[in-house]
Amino acid sequence: MLLVNAIDRLSLQVLLDGYGLTLQLVAPDEVIPGSYWGEREAGLLGSKIFARLDTPLHSVLHEGAHFICMTPERRAGLDTDAGGDHAEENAVCYLQIILAGQLPNIGPQRMCADMDAWGYTFRLGSAGQWFEHDAEDARNWLIRHGLLDSEGGPTYACR
Repeated sequence: MLLVNAIDRLSLQVLLDGYGLTLQLVAPDEVIPGSYWGEREAGLLGSKIFARLDTPLHSVLHEGAHFICMTPERRAGLDTDAGGDHAEENAVCYLQIILAGQLPNIGPQRMCADMDAWGYTFRLGSAGQWFEHDAEDARNWLIRHGLLDSEGGPTYACR
């Protein structure tokens, strides 16, 4: 899996800035504040995404997509658990793949491979197959909420 230490962190911060998010790095082996999964997974508190250099990029993008997809009311009290229903979770997964395409040398294919390696599960057996052939509902959810444009590109707006 691609880790935060192996990517262009400035490009990641610029991407997150577009949504009003801040990437806050914590020291090696320090507990990551706001991490739902613990260990080296990204944490989310308010508009800050916490990560270490050994945090997987997919985790940072997933938490960022949660922030983007949630209602303003939930975002206002955000502390660790993003919540949301099944449709929103699918939209989060779809959006993290789209966001990966906005980063240099990453792209949707790499993000899907990393999601598979981490253990995300989809009916068609892989994130890539789901994204290409079974995610129209997630894409439509994102368009309906103004998070993707009609071409499927990010609008840099939050729900």
